Amino acid sequence: MLTEWLELPGAESFFRWAGAIADADLLTLGTTGDAEAIKDTAVTQPLVVAMSLYVARELGGLPGPVQHAPHAGRDVVIAGHSVGELTAAALAGVLSVEAAIALTAVRGRAMAAACAQTPTGMSAVLGGDPDEVLAAIEKHGLTPANMNGAGQVVAAGALDGLEALKADPPAKARIMPLSVAGAFHTSYMASAREELDGLIGGLRPAEPSRLLLSNADGQAVDTGAAALSRLVSQVTSPVRFDSCLATMRELGVTAVIELPPAGALAGLAKREWKGAGIEILALTGPADLDRARELIDAERGRTEAEHLPDWRVVVSPVRGTVSPAEVAEGTSLPAGTPLGLIRSRREDVHVSAGYDGVLAEWLVHEGDLVDAGDPIARLYPEVSA
Repeated sequence: MLTEWLELPGAESFFRWAGAIADADLLTLGTTGDAEAIKDTAVTQPLVVAMSLYVARELGGLPGPVQHAPHAGRDVVIAGHSVGELTAAALAGVLSVEAAIALTAVRGRAMAAACAQTPTGMSAVLGGDPDEVLAAIEKHGLTPANMNGAGQVVAAGALDGLEALKADPPAKARIMPLSVAGAFHTSYMASAREELDGLIGGLRPAEPSRLLLSNADGQAVDTGAAALSRLVSQVTSPVRFDSCLATMRELGVTAVIELPPAGALAGLAKREWKGAGIEILALTGPADLDRARELIDAERGRTEAEHLPDWRVVVSPVRGTVSPAEVAEGTSLPAGTPLGLIRSRREDVHVSAGYDGVLAEWLVHEGDLVDAGDPIARLYPEVSA
């Protein structure tokens, strides 16, 4: 993972420093570590986050010692997948680089300890009818831990359940076992969540200075405290990257850069956004940095009116039927106002406003069928006089 990047000036020192913070030999792990070493989530998680943050620094993407003004970073939308949310929190200015790496190291060790308690795993389910896929996962006592979009759901749970799913896959679906330490983003990680929950009270997060989307539902996170809370809860909660992709498309993104180790998320975005005309760049090596800088410079050169949406979209967190709340268009809503619920096959999921705003337009009617990530309503942010 690291060998090519270590040719850049300052890279080796950065990873030695990051390894000291994480109490792990990231240089050795990222250059000569074997498959068994990489599978150890206790050390792999800080390596992944440190690698992403180093490359972001090379691109000038870190907030730096002077925090951005509240609206200075609105030309950038940031989303992370699973442990990538720690990187995203640093890029949005919520956490310092040091705090992000340290918190990731604690998260990795805590999740590794949770994995050691019970043998569990994860398998990707590729293709198939979404309802049939979820029904098959539930049938075998598993959890849909990642809803990644582009026809990909990751099932997690006991190894015998995963074997049964592989032996009896849903129609037109393919099962691909993943080389991971355990069932991440499920109740099996409860002890790790408890450990992190007891730690975050000692952190002092800043407010997000860039638009930061959450894995939980694809909606923007408006406060540093909320970002930290969600970083803890996501350890045992499903990753809804499908909702993040839907929100980014609704916001009108023009280009996407995936920080290394890159490729998986870019592939999902390409399939989910096929035909949308969005350039998607996976940073797989230093040779890709020049193109990334060109994309960033081009976006910075646009006028705000061309690329900054003056509204935000509320999306469905699950597939199901909608029952909107009785709120009239034009109503001013404080953050947390209930906007209705989605009745899925598994449960009723409540949806609420993630920020203060005015309900501009309902995009659904009572009983409409929606997929995860489909837009439900548009809200205009409140503007202080």
